[in-house]
Amino acid sequence: MKTKNIICLLFFTYNCFGQDLPSIQTDRPDQTECPFIVPTHYFQFENGFSYEKTNENFKEIVAPTILTRFGINDHFELRLITEYLVNRNYSERNSGFNPILIGFKSRLFEEKGLIPLTSFIGHIVVPKLASSEYIKQYYTPEFRFTMQHTISKNQSLSYNIGSEWNGETAQPTFIYTLTTGYTFSEKISGYVELYGFIPQLEKPDHRFDAGFCYLFNPNHQLDVSGGIGFSAISPKYFVSLGYSFRVKI
Repeated sequence: MKTKNIICLLFFTYNCFGQDLPSIQTDRPDQTECPFIVPTHYFQFENGFSYEKTNENFKEIVAPTILTRFGINDHFELRLITEYLVNRNYSERNSGFNPILIGFKSRLFEEKGLIPLTSFIGHIVVPKLASSEYIKQYYTPEFRFTMQHTISKNQSLSYNIGSEWNGETAQPTFIYTLTTGYTFSEKISGYVELYGFIPQLEKPDHRFDAGFCYLFNPNHQLDVSGGIGFSAISPKYFVSLGYSFRVKI
């Protein structure tokens, strides 16, 4: 099961610190992708390091995962995801790059009444652009709809639904997320989240996580998060640290 750490901060401070743009809005540290688009002509880099322990014999380190986003216009961005993995299973150790993902995010609807702010995210997994240990057999898609409601000035409710494929079989894995974010101050925000992966033929993987973000300035953000698994196949626990920034070309 692919563990994605490239996730969304659900509610952001819109203090512009003397600038026209809102503060950086990221798809990490939670699993819920946000519906916001990177500003036009900005590159945004969301970098993370994570540690996941399934049992005494299996551990996985992602160091790093990098989500690169580029804003084309107010409704469309391009995306590139790279991950370097280190897996330890008993005495065996494997490391290398996961297949690269290339994709986009497109805004579909603005928030109005009961209609949430909604975007669509699509990626394609390039199976051969990977280290030998992680090469897949097939090109495979990933997609999700990401939605957000404003609850109050300081709180939001967000959720995703979608599917992904593992590159080896035709059976999809369904994805769901549900999270609420809260802004404590101009610089500090946090979230709690429930999410899961539901394969068509195998047992589901349900998890809970929570985290905080610290905004250094409108273009730079630090995040820390962690969580636990609920299902038999879930990891016992996982932790993540990330740093995101954006620059205009």
